Amino acid sequence: MKLAQLFSSLRPPKGGAIGGFIRTAWDRLEKVPGGRALFSQLAGRAAPYSGSIGARVEELGMDHARVSMRDRRAVRNHLDCIHAIALANLAELTGNMALAYSMPPDARFIVAGMEIEYVKKARGTIRASCDFEMPRTHEKREYRVPVELRDRSGDIVVRATLRTLVGPIEKRSERERGANGASKAASASSPSAS
Repeated sequence: MKLAQLFSSLRPPKGGAIGGFIRTAWDRLEKVPGGRALFSQLAGRAAPYSGSIGARVEELGMDHARVSMRDRRAVRNHLDCIHAIALANLAELTGNMALAYSMPPDARFIVAGMEIEYVKKARGTIRASCDFEMPRTHEKREYRVPVELRDRSGDIVVRATLRTLVGPIEKRSERERGANGASKAASASSPSAS
């Protein structure tokens, strides 16, 4: 299969089932020449804001991710170093990649908060890593996912912890019942409904 055909066959799913998609896409692409760069572009299209930093996924596996970001003008601030929000974006992307690859296909997640410590100014290529035992179930629960960002010399520039909520993917009929029930309740309590 040609790389272009492979790329076009990989489409992010709707409704939160991102885990299986991330795992399948990485497992197919990482072994082919240029596949890691292509996967990184695909991830950026799936989450456009995260794609804005131009990060590259270097390693991805169960309970592990390593993602890098080049230092370039688009991610810098007025102090001639990488902007704090670009670093936060890299931390979130790295933790989310490790989580999405590792969790079961019937689970979904959302980051509900982040603790971040900026240890030193970030310059040069930054490598983020996440090594954490990820959930193997869709049980509704909060996880604290640690991520470290290091500069070229190996110094830590950022320590971050994502507060991530994991839970089961709702089936379409459950979502529709919930939405219909909410809209019926809202219309019943609205003044124009009387």
